[in-house]
Amino acid sequence: MPRLAAASLAGTAIEFYDFFVYGTAAALVLGPLFFPTFSPLAGTLAAFATFGVGFVARPLGSVLFGHLGDRRGRRPVLVISLLLTGVATVAVGCVPTYESIGAAAPVLLLVLRFVQGVGLGGEWGGAVLLTAEHAPPERRALWASFPQVGPAIGFLLANGVMLVLSATLTDAQFASWGWRIPFWGAGLLAVAGLALRASLAESPDFLEVREHARVPLVEVARHHWRLVLLTAGALAVGYAVFYAVTTWSLSYGVERLGVSRTVMLACIMGAVVVKGALTPVAALLGDRYGRRPMCLVGCSAVALWMFPMVALLATGEPFLMFLGFLVALLAFVVMFSVVAAYLPELYEPRVRCTGAAVGYNLAGVLGGALTPLVATAAAHGEGTPWGVAAYLTAVAVLSLGCFALLPETLPAREEAVVPATG
Repeated sequence: MPRLAAASLAGTAIEFYDFFVYGTAAALVLGPLFFPTFSPLAGTLAAFATFGVGFVARPLGSVLFGHLGDRRGRRPVLVISLLLTGVATVAVGCVPTYESIGAAAPVLLLVLRFVQGVGLGGEWGGAVLLTAEHAPPERRALWASFPQVGPAIGFLLANGVMLVLSATLTDAQFASWGWRIPFWGAGLLAVAGLALRASLAESPDFLEVREHARVPLVEVARHHWRLVLLTAGALAVGYAVFYAVTTWSLSYGVERLGVSRTVMLACIMGAVVVKGALTPVAALLGDRYGRRPMCLVGCSAVALWMFPMVALLATGEPFLMFLGFLVALLAFVVMFSVVAAYLPELYEPRVRCTGAAVGYNLAGVLGGALTPLVATAAAHGEGTPWGVAAYLTAVAVLSLGCFALLPETLPAREEAVVPATG
């Protein structure tokens, strides 16, 4: 299990590095380079729109790779999805700007972002299922949480590189060529990830399935559509909070509050470090107290914290911004630490890869794709952006209702039998 969990964690870290480095670049530099004819606000919105395309593509990736995972096994999904995302990310770093090739530049950006999203849509299902289906039931949330640490590591890698470049290059150097370096680095990471995953064993649950679904998506749509919609609505809040903190707030802090890129990245990264470290701890609680209670508590905490978080962000003070981000991501961890065990347990093995991945990635469209766009538009104008807090709170309330309608899946614990004495 440690070797399997490490390989899954490394893969998700690399895949999410690819995904996050685009989000950071969209917040900092892509607007002026690829949409120079737009106003600053419209350029940022356009850059975030290309960012959102990756989320729109993720459900398609979950369908394509879910079919592969339910028909041919979880292991091939891990290799192909990682390769696809890595190639697309390196290619983003090679796209000429609008000044060089005109309107073809944003079109190429859009296409490559879509390919990234397709790859990542398959990655999560394969990595999580391979780990969760190997894990002992009483520790499934713990072991399955390690792939969930991958996004935090990927974010830190992506933003760590951006932070170093921001601190060592001039604005002109960063805009000219510096922003491309993190995208090129994805190629080396993809090669390392493929090497780690080459020797993984196939999932025992998949091998035990006697009759595989002919078209898993059709079976999911026919028999599990309500479950897919509920899980998508339930998980939307996690995406909304995470991308409000890591993407929208970065753009808002730099462009509206005048805080330096370095300070904003440091505040966000500090909160993500704590979030990543505490994910397995929260997962242990999920193995003890159940998946659904953890999700309800975390979602409630998000709903209560969004207005304080926005108020702390609006101060522009580094420590207060860090505090706002930290509490928001801790509430996020309480939910998402158990999701990698919860979703697979909700679906039968023959359609598990498709069902779990489609629900998870539809949530990304609802929460991740829309949040930077809606938040940027809602924050337009003077004063504290309370509209952003209201939007995030509304998403949390919607997700809370969906979690309340989902069943508990914690495996029953076998009680010890005490032999009679006589």
